[in-house]
Amino acid sequence: MDLHGIDLNLLVAFDALICERNVTRAGVRIGRTQPAMSAALARLRLLLKDELFVRSAAGLQPTPRALELAAPLGEALASIQRTLDFTQDFDPSRSTVRFTLGLSDHPAFVMLPSLQKRLAQLAPGITLRIKSFSAREDAVSLLDAGEVDAAVGVPGGATPRIPTMPLFEERFVCVMRKGHPLAKKRMSLKGFLACQHLLVSPEGDGVGHVDVRLAQLGHKRDIAITLPQMYAAPAIVAHSDLLATLMEGVVQASGLRGKLAVLPLPQLDLAPVPFVLHWHRRNDAHPAQRWLRGQVALACGQLYG
Repeated sequence: MDLHGIDLNLLVAFDALICERNVTRAGVRIGRTQPAMSAALARLRLLLKDELFVRSAAGLQPTPRALELAAPLGEALASIQRTLDFTQDFDPSRSTVRFTLGLSDHPAFVMLPSLQKRLAQLAPGITLRIKSFSAREDAVSLLDAGEVDAAVGVPGGATPRIPTMPLFEERFVCVMRKGHPLAKKRMSLKGFLACQHLLVSPEGDGVGHVDVRLAQLGHKRDIAITLPQMYAAPAIVAHSDLLATLMEGVVQASGLRGKLAVLPLPQLDLAPVPFVLHWHRRNDAHPAQRWLRGQVALACGQLYG
C-alpha cells in the first residue's frame, strides 16, 4: 500500500470507531460531525478493502480485519501523539538523551570538565558528544545543519536565527619565560616591539588583535611563529625568548604558570574576548535543550562568576 495516499485523520477516525462502536459517539470523541464520520468510514472501507464495521443490535461490530488492525494502529497513533506532544517537563535524572555540543579550543579546555561533572551528578544517563570548530562562522554552519545542539565560542555576525547568551570574557596579557630580559621590567611599547613574537591565529589569517591595534598606532611587530593551537603557545614561550599575547585563561589552564612571566600589554588597551553560547532558533523552546543551555551557563558561572 502506498502510504502517500493515506490520510492520518482516517486512522484517527478508525481508532475512535474501535473505541466507541458508534458513529455519532466516535465523532464526538474526536470533534467531527456524524456525516463526516460516515464519510471517513466509507473512505476507510475503500482504502482497506473491508467492511471494517457492520451494524448490529449492540451497535457497530468490528470485522476480523478491523480487530487485526486495532492494536497496531492504536499503538502507532499513541507513538505519534507522544512524539508530537510538547511538554515543559524534562527530568534530567531519568533522561538518556544524547547532546552534541560544539566547542572551540578554549571553552573545551576550561569549561568542559566543570560541565561534565554537573552532568554526571544531575543526569547520569545523558551522554555528551563534542564537535570541535575554530572559525567563528563554523558554529553557525554546524547549528544550521543540525550537527550540534549548541556551540560555545566567540561571537560571529548577528544572525536572527542564531540566538546567543554571554558566558564569560578573557582579557589579553603578555607572556614570556621567567628570566626573560623584560620579565622584571615595566615593559614599554618600544621593548615589546623589539622582541620577536608568537602569534596564535586559530582561523589562520595571520593577523591578531594586537596587530590590528598596532597598525592603528602605526607600528608592526616581528612575528617569528604563527600557529593555530593556542594551548601549544605557553610551552613554546616557556622555552624561548618569544613573547606571546594570550588570553589570561589560557595561561592559567596551561599548567605552566610557574614558568611564565605575565605582564600587562603596554599601551595597547585591547578589549577582552567575549565567549558566548550559540543555539538555533528551532531549539529555543525545547525543554531538554533549555536545560542543557542552563547547565553550560552554570558551569561557566562557577569558573568566571
